[in-house]
Amino acid sequence: MTRTTVRFPARLTGLVATLSVLAVAGCGAPGSGNETATQDPDREVGTELTDEDVTLDLYLETGFPLVEELSEEFTRQHPNITFDIRSDQFAALTENAPRVMASDDAPDLIRLPTIVDAAKDGLLLDLDPYYDAFGWDEFPESQLEQLRVDDDGTRGSGSLYAMGVGYSVTGVYYNTRIAEEIGLEEPPATIDELEDAMAEAKAAGEQPIVQFNDIGGVAFPFQALLNQMGDPAEVAAWTYQKPGATIDTPAAAEAADYVGRWAEEGYFPSDANSLDYTTMMGRFVDGEGLFMFNGDWESANLDTSMGEEVGFFLMPPVEEGNAPVAMGAPNTYAIPAKAEHADEMAYFLNWVHTDETAREIVVEQGGAAPGGPASLPLPEVDPDSLIAQTLAGAQTIGESGVLVDFIANATSGIYANSIRPELQSLLDGRTSGADVPPALQATYEDELSS
Repeated sequence: MTRTTVRFPARLTGLVATLSVLAVAGCGAPGSGNETATQDPDREVGTELTDEDVTLDLYLETGFPLVEELSEEFTRQHPNITFDIRSDQFAALTENAPRVMASDDAPDLIRLPTIVDAAKDGLLLDLDPYYDAFGWDEFPESQLEQLRVDDDGTRGSGSLYAMGVGYSVTGVYYNTRIAEEIGLEEPPATIDELEDAMAEAKAAGEQPIVQFNDIGGVAFPFQALLNQMGDPAEVAAWTYQKPGATIDTPAAAEAADYVGRWAEEGYFPSDANSLDYTTMMGRFVDGEGLFMFNGDWESANLDTSMGEEVGFFLMPPVEEGNAPVAMGAPNTYAIPAKAEHADEMAYFLNWVHTDETAREIVVEQGGAAPGGPASLPLPEVDPDSLIAQTLAGAQTIGESGVLVDFIANATSGIYANSIRPELQSLLDGRTSGADVPPALQATYEDELSS
């Protein structure tokens, strides 16, 4: 049986994802990095599921029911394996994670949005032996790069310390009714066309953008602009803490200028700085905004609640025809080094990526690509559905675009200590676009030196 302590509506999962996504850019080589003194990288691991009765302990994030549904299906297929699930809200989970993983009764799996410190401290199991045993080299390396940590604590290379459950991309949702009202017959092909549509919506008495910013959600459009105006490799380098990386660039200043101008023009809600994620979602569902910058984790929810009145597109480039760039990441899960049932847990993670029903659950419940071997087809979905549009966006990025990490993950404190207050100040006019990048860089350097 599966036990959970708290359960929140599915629409809250987007907020969780905003705060907890990890990187999807960089480069790495399997088995080439950080190894703790307590782990043998050549240890033998099991790939056959035990026939004994086993209860797997999971410590998960409230409001993200996908793993719960997967665990129920896994038990249906393998009745000898059951799950004992404890859930905490994001803040409590991240605060408790180090202590929980270090304890003698560590869980077998934990939702862990930030893996660097835990890997460096030896709290996470090095998954390289499972990478070899299960043949995860058949997975596109871009799925795993963001989950690697090297000896220096740099993400993107080194040993594998986590796996994703669903691989998300972000973009722009739009209200098709308002789009038709202003004559927007197809998604904007450039940022200029996107901005023109905002102006048309404002003139028609519609809210151009509905975006939460009580905890810095305007980071979505800010980075979406930055990704197009600058070099995505530089953004990724900064997020991965590469030596000499900086966000204090002309591109970042230009992106911040756009955000500031959109605020001055009234394209953001007047109460954006007090608007929370749930209220934003409610307003968008009720038809109160043309655009909303968000991720594919909301596609299943919006499919149900809005039907044909919602669409999705990737953030358009500066110039039509430029390669698409999107923020995105897996929902990251790790096996603690002290886990009692590591083999069973690794089997479960492999099953999530390869079992046909599990992959369908990831797509239908989470709205994200299921990952796994490149040879496996995507589960079939209604071609007219919103999920089909977000999956098409993910496929476009995978085939011809660039997927980068959220800048909110550059350091453990950058989001709360700098991104959030700087973007709030930008929206209410207390600071200018030119002031934002150096402020972010100063906080970044302070945190790296502390």
